[in-house]
Amino acid sequence: MSKDAAILKQARDEFVAQWGAMGSQWGINRTMAQIHALLMTAPEPVSTDEAMAELQISRGNAHSNLKELVAWGLVRVVVKKGERREFFEAEKDVWQIFTIVTRERKKREIEPALGVLSQCSETTRQLSSAEGKAFHAQMRQLEEFVGFASKVADKVGAMKHGFAIQLAAKLLG
Repeated sequence: MSKDAAILKQARDEFVAQWGAMGSQWGINRTMAQIHALLMTAPEPVSTDEAMAELQISRGNAHSNLKELVAWGLVRVVVKKGERREFFEAEKDVWQIFTIVTRERKKREIEPALGVLSQCSETTRQLSSAEGKAFHAQMRQLEEFVGFASKVADKVGAMKHGFAIQLAAKLLG
């Protein structure tokens, strides 16, 4: 292995490990995030067997996580002429990755939370005790805030990358 290849392999291995560690922070398990990182940094589509070997994981683990990544829209199945195996490639556009993860987290976390807040607010709307009124008011405030944050995320996710960066620079500058 050349010096360049060794340096690249070490850097890629470090990235895959770190991306895996970060996965739980954006709503996926470590292995799913590691597979995503492996595919994101692969110059060519990767087979299930190659992912298994590189990450030292079982076929079932690789298969289920690849299918979930495909379901999220972060990974595509690639058909190679003359091959019976499936190959996978990741979305590499950072803005697309951000919008996909935001959309999926909203579906899995924000929408259920909004449902609970709305239900709690509605259930306690008629309460007359001070404690009941305070609880209802808190639920309404949380529901309004989470709803607002959800709408902001939708708007930002729908923006073109360059415009979103310019807007963020203005807001943060």
